[in-house]
Amino acid sequence: MNLRKVVAVGYGGPELLEVLTGEPAEPGEPGPDEVLVEVRAIGVNAWDVKSYSGSVGDDPDKLPVELGGECAGVVLAGALPVGAEVIVHPVGSAYADRVVARVGSCVPKPAMLSWPEAAGLMLTGTAAAHLVHATGVADGETVLLNGAAGGVGLFAAQLARHRGARVLGTALPEDHEVLRELGVEPFDFREDVEGWVRAQAPGGVDAVLDAVGAPPVLDVSLAVAQDRDRVATLIPSPAAAQRGIAQLGFGDGADPGTELRAAARFELVKGVEEGWLRVVVADTFPLDRAADAHRAMVGAHGAGKIVLVT
Repeated sequence: MNLRKVVAVGYGGPELLEVLTGEPAEPGEPGPDEVLVEVRAIGVNAWDVKSYSGSVGDDPDKLPVELGGECAGVVLAGALPVGAEVIVHPVGSAYADRVVARVGSCVPKPAMLSWPEAAGLMLTGTAAAHLVHATGVADGETVLLNGAAGGVGLFAAQLARHRGARVLGTALPEDHEVLRELGVEPFDFREDVEGWVRAQAPGGVDAVLDAVGAPPVLDVSLAVAQDRDRVATLIPSPAAAQRGIAQLGFGDGADPGTELRAAARFELVKGVEEGWLRVVVADTFPLDRAADAHRAMVGAHGAGKIVLVT
């Protein structure tokens, strides 16, 4: 088998992605607490694109940039049974035919999930779990979810609904149908969001879950929230810090929620197995077309996750 791995050979756009083959794509042998996984599908995430864009550094000594933080596949060797189907997150260099991962990063794949669905579950799913937990969403509450049709938003909507909350979600009109299927009340974010929210919740919403991060969106969030301490964003930025909004994830002043996110992986699997959590896949691309997947990622694509398949 001629193994492949996709890396960014420079800083800039998707045209800088290159498919390596042969020895450069070999992941090596697994250590005592590791496994070798034959990858079937890889989740594409915003950080994958941002990591080589130049916006977070352009040190030539760090080239090529390895890509991919989640995948799903079959164990070939190591500390888990050969043939076990697993979801792997966190992991590095997942844009490949094979990866070596820690046993602790592997979770059994639910049988009812396709490979693309399995690959798209963990990274945005755990971020969504962090967001719902940090804002204390509870039964009977009304919450505003900014960016409801994105990879994080769709999971956050379902997790909040599972807790018994009413979810008001912003998204493009073409994504409203899938949101309604998930029990979300959708609204076009290009319209008067503040006016719409006040009409739906005259006393304000109990919490705001933000997966957008734009300053005007943050201002509306604070305007409609009953308690600004229950407004949180997954997009750390100076704008969020200046407004005193809780920042989650990775960045200056942000709470990474490492332990919470690790534990949430099992909650997500349980949700899938119990039938109340759905993975929405917007589109799939072959591994060799990772550049096209990244172009789709930064463009207008349908609701849900973009996934690479091997």
